[in-house]
Amino acid sequence: MAADKKTTVLVTGAGGFIGHHLVTYLKNKGYWVRGVDLKFPEFSDSEAHEFEILDLRRWDNCLRATRGMDQVYALAADMGGMGFISAHHAKILHNNTLINFHTLEAARINGVTRYLYTSSACVYPEYRQKDADVVPLKEEDVYPAQPQDAYGWEKLISEHLCRHYREEYGLETRIVRFHNIFGPRGSWEGGREKAPAALCRKIAEAKLTGDPTVEIWGDGQQTRSFCHINDCLTGLYKLMQSDHHDPINLGQDCMVSIDELADIIARIAGITIIKKHIPGPEGVRGRNSDNTRLRQVLGWEPEISLEEGLTYTYRWIEQQVLQKRTGRKTELPGLACLAR
Repeated sequence: MAADKKTTVLVTGAGGFIGHHLVTYLKNKGYWVRGVDLKFPEFSDSEAHEFEILDLRRWDNCLRATRGMDQVYALAADMGGMGFISAHHAKILHNNTLINFHTLEAARINGVTRYLYTSSACVYPEYRQKDADVVPLKEEDVYPAQPQDAYGWEKLISEHLCRHYREEYGLETRIVRFHNIFGPRGSWEGGREKAPAALCRKIAEAKLTGDPTVEIWGDGQQTRSFCHINDCLTGLYKLMQSDHHDPINLGQDCMVSIDELADIIARIAGITIIKKHIPGPEGVRGRNSDNTRLRQVLGWEPEISLEEGLTYTYRWIEQQVLQKRTGRKTELPGLACLAR
């Protein structure tokens, strides 16, 4: 399905990290793009043809957002890092259920033809993720269901809703399960940042202050895989163009411990750190993506290495930390080549 100037696309959550990048990606593909969020992007202006500030927990706003749209990329969510999602179960379940249920029904009423729902690896059962050396998670491993947090439960039920809308109403839905997307121009402080951004910030602060101590939640042996934003955008677009309607993983399948992640970032920063392990939310013990179905369905898988992606992410976050400390804005040469 090729893009043309008449194809209209809505990106919800367009003020957030992935949504902001996705708007630019789709515009460059030739689509007419409307962005919707509660806020404008924090770190650079949106390139959407039209950007509306709308609270998608409200039904009338969902109808307004989806009017005249051919396709929807549904990224809007109340979410953040492990510290946030482990402490706000009721808020997350309430807000995200309203957003997803209203947006999907509004898309149906307004004649949207394709709808991509962004789910999460948080849907996978806790009992499959108790060991750091975890077996990579296949899409069918989601059952019997036992997500760890309300965030995962809400994502799972919204996946079901998409399936029923496709079966009963003919709305072509696509479902992607993100595995830890990272990159420049995302939250890096304040509690909603993910592990790569948090560690980049802490290590940048260690470098700039000369104090090599970096705090890490837990023992640092918990494992994850991390996928760069550029690979995420490519995967989203390829999935939307495909005929695959069942949930599919989107992430790297290269697993590292949190301590190893910190060591990689420290090497990029050019410093030696002292890890201080402290109590804090850790999430599941281990998680990795099985990309077998991704390769089968799309003939593609993420290509940007963790080290390469972290290099540009760290440099961008170091720039933010330095700017906050000095009040002076600086631009690092070559930063944009992987940032968009």
